[in-house]
Amino acid sequence: MDSRASELPCRDDAAHDRTETLDPRDWASVAALAYRIVDDCVGYLEHVRDRPVWQPMPEHVEALFRTPLPHGPTAIEEVYGLVRDNVLPYPMGNVHPRFWSWYMGAGNFTGALADFLAAVQGSNLGGGSHAAALVDQQVVGWLRDMVGFPASASGTLVSGGSMANLVGLTVARNSMAGADLREDGLAVLDRPLRFYASDQVHSCHRKAVETLGLGNKALRRIRTDAAYRLDVSAVRDAVAEDRERGFKPACLIGTAGTVNSGAVDDLAALADLAEEQGLWFHVDGCIGALLAIAPQNAWRVRGIERADSVALDPHKWLHAPFEIGCALVKDRAKHRQSFAVSPEYLQGTSRGIASGEWLHEFGLQTSRGFGALKVWMALKEHGVAKFGRLIDQNVAQATILAHLVRAHPLLELLAEPEINIVCFRFAGAGHNEDDIKRINIEIMLRLQEAGLAAVSDTTLGGRHCLRAAICNHRTRVEDLEQFVGDVVRIGREFSGA
Repeated sequence: MDSRASELPCRDDAAHDRTETLDPRDWASVAALAYRIVDDCVGYLEHVRDRPVWQPMPEHVEALFRTPLPHGPTAIEEVYGLVRDNVLPYPMGNVHPRFWSWYMGAGNFTGALADFLAAVQGSNLGGGSHAAALVDQQVVGWLRDMVGFPASASGTLVSGGSMANLVGLTVARNSMAGADLREDGLAVLDRPLRFYASDQVHSCHRKAVETLGLGNKALRRIRTDAAYRLDVSAVRDAVAEDRERGFKPACLIGTAGTVNSGAVDDLAALADLAEEQGLWFHVDGCIGALLAIAPQNAWRVRGIERADSVALDPHKWLHAPFEIGCALVKDRAKHRQSFAVSPEYLQGTSRGIASGEWLHEFGLQTSRGFGALKVWMALKEHGVAKFGRLIDQNVAQATILAHLVRAHPLLELLAEPEINIVCFRFAGAGHNEDDIKRINIEIMLRLQEAGLAAVSDTTLGGRHCLRAAICNHRTRVEDLEQFVGDVVRIGREFSGA
């Protein structure tokens, strides 16, 4: 007998049985609850049109979310009851067919199932040799193909557009610096870097240049034309001016769909300018990059394939449940050089789990969830052609909404919609700008509070307006007709028009 055996503690079977776990003791009852949850979720989406878009929470519901940390257990059936009664009825509303605020996709049920399956499998997408990592890389490859990037390009899935733009601009900064910023920091720069974008650029770019240590002033916002597109000649002038002042022009940011009005910069002309001036060309395509797959509207983003990097959002026009974004970089080596580290605890092997590619070498996160599965399953189910047709459908619906606005004497269209964002306002005769702003804010809030529709607001050319971003596969023409009627009715009630 091995003498070491006598040194091992005696096994206490009773104590062994008391070992704790988060798994249920009764799998059958949990399965029954899971089936009920799925049934409830099917009904939730099947009848989404019958519910308010949004509704305010009563005090007793808000109070639930101020209760203290639970120290003891609650039956899972009761926990689900709390969610069913206090969470599901009070959404932001973006799955509803009359939700057109800000810019969000409407989700899809297959994607929701995929998130459940991904969570059950539990894979970490830092990398390695396993199925989830291959799905992740395949989805990146599909997105790469959608925008026309070469097979040699790289990419990484992230939380959304803000992170995707940060990744792209990080590679731009490091590639254009002419020094090893990762090793030596910004102090080694002989000239401050300058980035260029339109005055309509999304605010995440300011956060990005600040996070990159360049400072807000490093991002020059260049004037736009009457259609809110970046003025190419003004960029050229700004680059020349900065060179004369001792700055180093580094990156030109084109926008494929501005958040204010949906304007798409002339990407082909910007690509020419970036090549002429020796600039990194980044495209913020979080709103409109996927126009590239839309048969009737792909021409609007011609030139996106010439970018050095692109940011896009599958949780918008691919309607993946939140959250998932993607950063694509044409030069794989430069992408990896901006993020890769090889600590002793993350060494690759020729066999086993660590024999796969380390995906964290292409972004900031070492750990991230299996978000790719919801895109993979939905694309497998429907095919990319259907998503392209849905994009065309939304663009056509924006044209219809603009026509309804133009046809009503109390409404004013502030900009011809280029893609799927319509900016307009109630503007009865005799009202000044302050009155019009007050009236339209009230219209927006009453629409939300009554659960009729959800739109946001913005200011274009100094004029306040309502803003409807139709990124929704559930929207129908009758929804738009009802919306316009409600805007006019509320506007008349409030203004006395």
